[in-house]
Amino acid sequence: MSRHYDLRSSEVHDLVIAEAARVIEDGKLIVLPTDTVYGVAADAFSPEAVERLLEAKGRDRTMPPPVLIARPETLMGIAEGVDAATMALTAEFWPGALTIICRAQPMLDWDLGDTHGTVAVRMPDHEPALDVLRRTGPLAVSSANAHGQPAALTVEDAEQMLGENIEVYLDSGAAAGQGASTIIDMTAQPPRVVRSGPISYAALAEHVPNLLDVGQEPEDPEVPAEGAAADEAPASGEADRDG
Repeated sequence: MSRHYDLRSSEVHDLVIAEAARVIEDGKLIVLPTDTVYGVAADAFSPEAVERLLEAKGRDRTMPPPVLIARPETLMGIAEGVDAATMALTAEFWPGALTIICRAQPMLDWDLGDTHGTVAVRMPDHEPALDVLRRTGPLAVSSANAHGQPAALTVEDAEQMLGENIEVYLDSGAAAGQGASTIIDMTAQPPRVVRSGPISYAALAEHVPNLLDVGQEPEDPEVPAEGAAADEAPASGEADRDG
């Protein structure tokens, strides 16, 4: 049976975080709040747990989840070829509602699905979520909803869709309601925004030269972007995928 814990209770906060970390270590799933929407989380380095996450949402390997981290420095450990523009984005917008698609470190022992050698990474601007991430390390996190349904803005919404697939539900009240994060693909040439969100194209373009917006094509038709279509990201799948 699923268990519910209220992260707003300071008396049990640390105990709840510890229990959530134990559940993750056991390869099971939790639902946690973020600064965008509620997310369903699994150990990013457990293929079985990631598969369990995809099954809970009704997805397959073609829709791999992004990874949430607690510190910007962690990006250097899970991505390779992180350039100055990417670092500028993390300095300006992390923690926050920006997911950055990077090349994954090829030596890491993980399996997020059909990522085409990429990983989508975000650092949420939400202290309870960061508390969990500091205890667990990187988590594979997708929006806490069944495939094709709206992203959950409350823990009750998440439970209605995911039910007993989740071991622990963490509640911190209604999500901010700003919607799912902006996604920028830094593996594409030129880089491109693949999902619009709270952080605008104009704000991103200040840090990324020649940035393409959603649906925009390169001026030179002989130099196609490496990323996927506007509603899909190489390491992500559908636009509802991240918290």
